[in-house]
Amino acid sequence: MGAYILRRLLLIVPTIFGIMLVNFALTQFVPGGPIEQVLAQIEGQGDVFAGFAGGGGGPVEAGGESEGYIGARGLPPEFIAELEREFGFDKPPVERFLQMMGNYLRFDFGESYFRSVSVTDLVLEKMPVSISLGLWSTLLAYLISIPLGVRKAVRDGTPFDSWTSGVVIVAYAIPGFLFAILLLVLLAGGSYVQWFPLRGLVSDNWEELSLPAKIGDYFWHITLPVVASTIAAFATLTLLTKNSFLDQIKMQYVMTARAKGLSERRVLFGHVFRNGMLIVIAGFPGAFISIFFSGSVIIETIFSLDGLGRLGFEAAVARDYPVVFGTLYVFGLIGLVVRLITDLMYVWIDPRIDFATREV
Repeated sequence: MGAYILRRLLLIVPTIFGIMLVNFALTQFVPGGPIEQVLAQIEGQGDVFAGFAGGGGGPVEAGGESEGYIGARGLPPEFIAELEREFGFDKPPVERFLQMMGNYLRFDFGESYFRSVSVTDLVLEKMPVSISLGLWSTLLAYLISIPLGVRKAVRDGTPFDSWTSGVVIVAYAIPGFLFAILLLVLLAGGSYVQWFPLRGLVSDNWEELSLPAKIGDYFWHITLPVVASTIAAFATLTLLTKNSFLDQIKMQYVMTARAKGLSERRVLFGHVFRNGMLIVIAGFPGAFISIFFSGSVIIETIFSLDGLGRLGFEAAVARDYPVVFGTLYVFGLIGLVVRLITDLMYVWIDPRIDFATREV
């Protein structure tokens, strides 16, 4: 097992290198880089992409023909060259990439171009919001999916199984962002009632509230974002739980237990549950990361939550490359580590599983 863990850890290095290389290469062809952003602000242009004459997000030669930059006309070439040195664009792309990866190996992500704050501080500041949203969404999905999936497996083929399957399929088909907007319109002061706040994670006067009031205010604000994030995960986990239970119920050991006279409840929760829940429980880290990554950008933007997803989105729009690549590196590293943790949880829950003989 130790050799397998070592192989997986070593595999993380080329994988994260490849992820960063592909994304870094793509940014070289994206119009409207950070220098264009600065020049557009100096010239008072509201849209950095308006009238863009072509070219990527990287630098062009500073001089009299520096028209590749929006707003470069009329500005001294020395000023543009100074911007390139400040942002590091005076170096070849290969050198910039290798220098960036060398810094990232030491977890030195540099400073944001436009916020004058280190990327590490930004990530640490925004992470609690995203973790809070992902954790509560995952817990809610499991609390609903496991009992519902077990009941659907026990009552397979009955009217209860049929109509709940319809609900699950509809829930899976509804995009999370559309469901989030629907919740806002119906329950947050849209055209109907205003039972929940429209935006934010806490109220403006949160610091002045007592401890019980703070807890209540927090859950009052987090309810709609969590429900919107849970909808797709709940549907997937419910069907996974049902199918896992159905596979175990048909096993020979279940028939033997029933033949010995054990009660149905003892058979289900004393024998089937442990084996049936293997794939569901072991997949908890992966489910959390899935919700944490996939839903955070849209949900945080819709509900105005100041988390990592929104930070990454705003950084991508502003071409704040240190924040973009810093968050991408952290997300990629977390995702790869969680995949390894998921495999280890399988072994911890069921020691019969042996990954040592598995090819990576």
